[in-house]
Formats: sequence, structure tokens, C-alpha cells
Amino acid sequence: MSCHRPFCRTSALAASAVAALVLLTPASTLPARAETSQQATLSDSAKSDTSKVDPSKSDISKLPASQTPGATGGNVAAVDHPKPAQQKSLTTKAIERVKEAAKSAGDIFSRVPCLPPKGGARTMGSLPHVANKLASGEPVVIVAFGSSSTFGTGSTSPEYTYPNRLAAQLHRQYPSADITVVNRGQGGEDAPEMMKRLQTAVLDIKPDLVIWQVGTNAVLRNLDPAETAKLVEEGIARIQAAGADLVLVDPQYSPRVNERAESASQMVKLLGRIAELRHVGFFPRFEVMREWHEKQSIPIDNFVIADGLHMTDWGYACFAQLLGDDIIKSVGQIKLGVNVPSNVQTYRPM
Repeated sequence: MSCHRPFCRTSALAASAVAALVLLTPASTLPARAETSQQATLSDSAKSDTSKVDPSKSDISKLPASQTPGATGGNVAAVDHPKPAQQKSLTTKAIERVKEAAKSAGDIFSRVPCLPPKGGARTMGSLPHVANKLASGEPVVIVAFGSSSTFGTGSTSPEYTYPNRLAAQLHRQYPSADITVVNRGQGGEDAPEMMKRLQTAVLDIKPDLVIWQVGTNAVLRNLDPAETAKLVEEGIARIQAAGADLVLVDPQYSPRVNERAESASQMVKLLGRIAELRHVGFFPRFEVMREWHEKQSIPIDNFVIADGLHMTDWGYACFAQLLGDDIIKSVGQIKLGVNVPSNVQTYRPM
């Protein structure tokens, strides 16, 4: 069969190329079936190992961060590729734990949100000592000092006491900070008993901040307001002399306390006045809780348990949340260079 020479030359070249390809194919596949570590690339080796790994037997969780997938350096070829969940770095896991804690904290407010009081100023006062230590990255010790409201009577678990809720909030806000919140609440006590253990329960710990909840049992036991005021002022002087910031917390708004409305009103005003004169922080718990009921229309049994005195998980959680907001605000002022003197009562955003 005849053909034009150019066409025949092209056909011959094509046939030669096909033949060469057929001959070369076995040679190119043999290394993949033999010792890939000698001739294959690193990525090809990793891919071949992936199919041989049993994730359940992998020791990837025991390796240092420098040898985990995605890390720079280390013997990457020795690391098998586990499931995606095993590839997360320690930093990623830490962030996820913080997010989970925040979600847990928010769950209790899913039905009834925790809102700050509407309108008006709240005289929290600045906390220069604890704020400076937090801003500079130094360890911070906070002591919650008080009676059963501090101890957490009425909560369903220690997690829901206000000191623990406050600690969780501060840890979420400052995840790298060394913050310790110590619960020194003792049920049934008021100023006379608290002053007897102030040194051992509070001052010996060398706190940076003391949150002193006082006055409820003085109202219930009909103690002399003047004597209570004298003891509280003495305690404030000793706490300030130790170099700690201080926040006073007044009685809770609850049916049992409200049965002695005149005495309760007198105690609330007395503690607020002492805080102002002594230039310490003041958290108006009675007013805040009354607003929950009277202005936010929250049923009392949502924040006070059946005994008519102690707080519920929600009550403790919202109290801690609002108190924590004030502490965080004070730290923010320090970071912005607005070091408000402790004798200046600050405006609380509503």
C-alpha cells in the first residue's frame, strides 16, 4: 500500500512513541511497589503510609507539638496523618475549651437573660491594685468573704456559687492570666463573727481584692446597725492596710430580708455610705435584685430559692456576671491609661 512520505514518517514517529511509552510504563511503576523511601518524594511516602495507619493505635497524641501535623520542624516523615480531630494544636484545643466554658456560662441565661440595671449610676468604684496586676500579667488573688450567700447555699453545685462563676468569667476574659478566687463564705455569720476570722481567713492569704458580702444576717438577727457599721469600718481599715482593693456587697433582695424592710433599708444605706466615705468599691446587690423583679418583671422564685432567702443558680450567676463586668471595666481603664483614683466613684454603664 502506497503512501505519501511525509505522512508515513509521522506515523512511524507516533508508533515509536507509543512503543516507548509501553516499554517505560513498568519501570515507572516499580519504585512505587518497592522501597518508596529511596526513590519516591516525601509526600508520596506520606500518602502510602496513610492507608496503613490504624488511627486508634496512633501515638500522635503523645508527640510534642513540634511533631504534630501542621507544625514546622521535626521529623515530618515519621508522622502519620491521623483523623482531622487529632490534628488540632494545643492552642486550638485551649481556644475550644474557652469557647465551651463560655457556652456553658451562657446556657443558664438562655431562658432568662442577665441584664444590667436600666438607668442611673452604680457606684462600683475603681480597683487600681487588682487592675494593675492583671494588666501587667502578675498573679491575682481574690478572696470572696461573707456568709451563706458567698458560701453558695441554694446553688445546685459548687460550679454555680458566685465565686466560682466569677472565676470562670475572669478566666474567659483573661485566659493567660493567673487568677485565683478563694471562697471564704461561712453560713450564719455577720460582722462580729467575720471580724474574728478576718486575719486567718482573708489577710493571711495576701489578697489583691477582697469582696466582702455583709449585713444580711445583721438584719435578720436585728443587730445594732451602729455596731455593725463600726465593725465594718474596722475591717475596711485592716484590709486597706494590707494593700488590697475592696468591694462591699450589701444584703440580697428577698422575701425574708424584705420582712424587715426598715432594717434592710437602713443597712443598705449604711453600707453604701461607709463605702463612699472610705473610698472602697460598692456593689448594690439589694438594688440590682429589686430591679430584676420590679422593672424586669422576673419572678422572685427565679432568683431566690424556696426558703425565701438564698439565691438560685440563676441569681448567683447574674450577680457574678455583673460584678465581673465591673472588675473587667476597671482593668480596661488601666490598659487605656485611665487610672481612675479609688476615691472616684465610677459610672456603671446601664
